[in-house]
Amino acid sequence: MSVRVGLIGFGLAGRSFHAPLIDAEPRLVLTAVASSRADAVLASHPGVRVHPTAERLIADPGIELVVIATPNDLHAPLARAALMAGKHVVVDKPFVVDLADGAALIDLAKRQARMLSVFHNRRWDGDFLTVRNLLASGRLGDVRLGEFCWDRFRPTIKPGWREAGGDGGGVLADLGPHLVDQALQLFGNPDNVAGDILVQRDDAQVDDYFALTLGYGRCRVRLCASTLVASARPRFALHGTMGSFVKYGIDPQEAALRADVSVVSPGFGEEQPGSFGRLTAPDGTQTQVPTERGDWRRYYAGVAAAILDGTPPPVSAEEALTGLRIIDLARRSAVENGRALPF
Repeated sequence: MSVRVGLIGFGLAGRSFHAPLIDAEPRLVLTAVASSRADAVLASHPGVRVHPTAERLIADPGIELVVIATPNDLHAPLARAALMAGKHVVVDKPFVVDLADGAALIDLAKRQARMLSVFHNRRWDGDFLTVRNLLASGRLGDVRLGEFCWDRFRPTIKPGWREAGGDGGGVLADLGPHLVDQALQLFGNPDNVAGDILVQRDDAQVDDYFALTLGYGRCRVRLCASTLVASARPRFALHGTMGSFVKYGIDPQEAALRADVSVVSPGFGEEQPGSFGRLTAPDGTQTQVPTERGDWRRYYAGVAAAILDGTPPPVSAEEALTGLRIIDLARRSAVENGRALPF
């Protein structure tokens, strides 16, 4: 058995991330794409149906699963339309722009008895998998400080909706959901949240810097991103009662997919030893920790299993909405000069 998939959007996310990962899952069949770029779609996926609008794809009776890879402000209305049409739905992150829309979509999916999942693919980054296994091993002891940073150096404003002044733009909406989701997976729900969110670049219309602090008793987890850091901070730094783990660099899967490297090619998702993180013991001894192989394919394998086998979705909409509630609380905190607000 297989699931016929319709993809809405063929920009970077649709073309480079969703389409190749759908193709790599044997129980999913990419059947149709909604895009104004029909030539580009057919050049890479000959034989699929190309619909000129999202509405036409949603109305296609041959589609069972709709994947939404559009600008963020379209996520909620398209997901609602797809669920009303009886389709299963995958939404790229962030799940929604407005929290009320997210709760309404969760209720609608339950009434329609359809799967609703959010594409938090970074749960299958190699560095995150390494950190998760390291924490489970107890080698760090009790963690007291965790810092997850995702830095870029982009002093010039890039054209496109992500940097335009509108709903769903800005670096917090872009990178925040991934960082918050990873923190929730490792540490659970925080006691409180504090936020510092800024516009730092000249002529920027949306936030391009954030630092969120999640409080867990005596532990603090800081989630940071900036567009003006030429020498990036560690992607992961965790400090515990038995040592520290520091890891630089970003998981290689995105760069490979952008370069049209096949997800089934040898070595896909593997990191070079020069990028491995280091574990420092209390006596200063350092040990290199090999990075686990990342594998974003596991997300769509989970989607297929949820639809065909009745297993829980790989990322539930409820989990994604919890992450967005934390981001919303961080925005409120930033308005109050970073006061920690209870979650």
